[in-house]
Amino acid sequence: MRVCVLGSGPFGTSLANVLAVHCEQVWLWGRNGQVVDSINTRHENSAYLAGIPLSPRIRATLSLEEALSSAGLVVSAVPSHATRNVMRAALPSLPSGVPILTVSKAIEPETLYTMTQMLKDCLPASFHPFIGILSGPSFAQELARGLPTTVTIAATDEALARYCQRLFQTPTLRTYTNTDVIGVEIGGALKNVIAIAVGMIEGLGFGFNTRSAIITLGLAEISRLAVHLGADPRTLSGLSGMGDLVLTCTGELSRSWQVGFELAKDRALEDIFRSIKKPMIEGVKTAQSAHALSTRTGVELPICHQVYLVTYHQKSARAAMTEVIDRQFRELPSGP
Repeated sequence: MRVCVLGSGPFGTSLANVLAVHCEQVWLWGRNGQVVDSINTRHENSAYLAGIPLSPRIRATLSLEEALSSAGLVVSAVPSHATRNVMRAALPSLPSGVPILTVSKAIEPETLYTMTQMLKDCLPASFHPFIGILSGPSFAQELARGLPTTVTIAATDEALARYCQRLFQTPTLRTYTNTDVIGVEIGGALKNVIAIAVGMIEGLGFGFNTRSAIITLGLAEISRLAVHLGADPRTLSGLSGMGDLVLTCTGELSRSWQVGFELAKDRALEDIFRSIKKPMIEGVKTAQSAHALSTRTGVELPICHQVYLVTYHQKSARAAMTEVIDRQFRELPSGP
C-alpha cells in the first residue's frame, strides 16, 4: 500500500516512520530540499529528528503530485496556518475517496474553524466523508524513538476511523477510535493555551499545588466549551482531553509550556519565538481563537482569556496569573 504524509517536520516524519511498519511505500512531502535529501540519502531527518533512523520505505519529495499519486491515505501534518494553501495546491492530485487525516491541533483565527472544518471548507464535498483527525498525547521525538504512545483517531464514520487505526497500530503505538470529532479537536487545540498558562505559573514560582489546580481548572474550561459545541463530555476525560493536557502542561518538550515559562520572565513573544526558532506556535494563535469563541458562545474561559491578554495585549504574566488565582479564591467553589 502507498500512503502520503504532507509535512516533513518532526511530527510528520515520525508518523511516516510509524506508517512504514505496515505500508510498502510512504511518500513524505516537504518544502525543504535539504530535509528531503537527508531523508532520501541518509534515512534521517537531520533538521528535526537527528540521530533517529528512518525506514527505507520512506521516500521524500518536493512534488505534491508525486507524493499523492495513488495514495490510500493522506496525512496532513503541515502547520495549521499553511493547511489551506497546501490542500488547495494538493487538490488536483488528491485521489478520489482517499481518507485524509489532519494532525494539526488548532482553531483557525479568521473563521474559528477546527482543522477538519477547515479541510471541509477548502475541499469539495465529495471528500468530506473521508476526513478525520489523529490527536492525543504524543511528542514527536518520543514517537520517532519508538517509546510507547497512545493516540486517538476520530472520524464521524467509525469504519473510516478503524481503517486508519489499522494502518497506525504498531507494537509501540496504540490507537483508539472515536466518532466525537469536535470533542477531540477542541481538547487538542485548547490544551496548548492552558499549557502556556501552566508555563507562566511555573516560571513565576507558584509551585506544584498551583500547577495542579490550573491544569484541573483548565480541563474544566476546555470541557465547558467542547460540550457547548456538541462534544461528548467523556471525550475530554480521555487521551485527547486530559491525556494531551497533562503531557503538554508537564513536559518540557512542550513549546507552549516553554513560551509560558519565558513569558513569566517578561520576555517579548518575538524574542521567545527567535530563541525556539519558530515564527509562531499553535498555542498563541489558539489563545486568540479561544477568546473569540468565548465571546461568540458566551462560555467563560477565564484562563484562556488571561493568556490572550498576555500574548496579544502585553499584560504581564504575573498580573494575569494572579488574577486567575484570585478569581478561584474569591468565588465559592462548586466544581470541578
